[in-house]
Amino acid sequence: MNWTAERIGDQKGRTFVVTGATSGLGLVTARELAARGGRVLLAVRDAARGEDVAALLRRAHPGADVAVRRVDLLDLGSIRRAAAEIGSEPVDVLVNNAGISMVGHSVTALGTERHFAANHLGHFALTALLAPALRRSPAPRVVTVTSYLHEKGELDLDDVAWTRKYTPLAAYSASKLANAVFAVELARREESSPTPITSVLAHPGYSNTPMQSKGSGLTGILMRVAGRLFAQSPEMGALPQLFAATEPGLAAGSYVGPDGRGGRSGHPTLVPLSAAARDPELGRRLWERSEQLVGG
Repeated sequence: MNWTAERIGDQKGRTFVVTGATSGLGLVTARELAARGGRVLLAVRDAARGEDVAALLRRAHPGADVAVRRVDLLDLGSIRRAAAEIGSEPVDVLVNNAGISMVGHSVTALGTERHFAANHLGHFALTALLAPALRRSPAPRVVTVTSYLHEKGELDLDDVAWTRKYTPLAAYSASKLANAVFAVELARREESSPTPITSVLAHPGYSNTPMQSKGSGLTGILMRVAGRLFAQSPEMGALPQLFAATEPGLAAGSYVGPDGRGGRSGHPTLVPLSAAARDPELGRRLWERSEQLVGG
């Protein structure tokens, strides 16, 4: 039987933090969790837009427990402030969903390429800072959203600013590989913890989200047209991360994606991880490099 959002159990008494919850997969994820009684913290860069979304969710689901926490994943100060506010209460599940794609080359204040900074490094810092709040939950879980494109990615940890030849697709794919490697390394490190956090991964397949409209020029036009014609809906694309966030008994390191051909569409199921994502040496190096960059 295909897994759908209708199979999500009662989430009353559980607190979820969802990054990038104002649109696309994050919005669908927040909506479904709130509809089932979860307390949902919308961790978003644009607080005003977040409040609009929170009001929308409350109208759709009277009594929904939704709040906004501002966090800019490109700003360590913002991440620290948000984590201090969020961490005042236990957190059951952190959904590292937010992301950017297909942007031109730029380097952040930390000296890293923008995709790597927003998609991986910001979530790395947020996860570390929220770990104490997660450990106060009886069954803490971190869901990191990657992409099937991580299989095409290459991580050069000696050149996080991408001084070599740059393409948006290559940088995005590398950042999604970083997401996958981080999630597996987190699962590996939590094995020895007395209060382990379960780290799992999800990918949405090929989904028609606002990311499809971010490209510029001919590439952007092609992305938007292909998204409308061939991609599955955000409602379907969000199912793997909803499964990863709510399915009881999911093992650490599990990877959830669509069950259709090539993993591009369909209903959520456990799927195999790439060898690069499972590489323990790459996991160790990424973790240590990330700690150096965020000062952790």
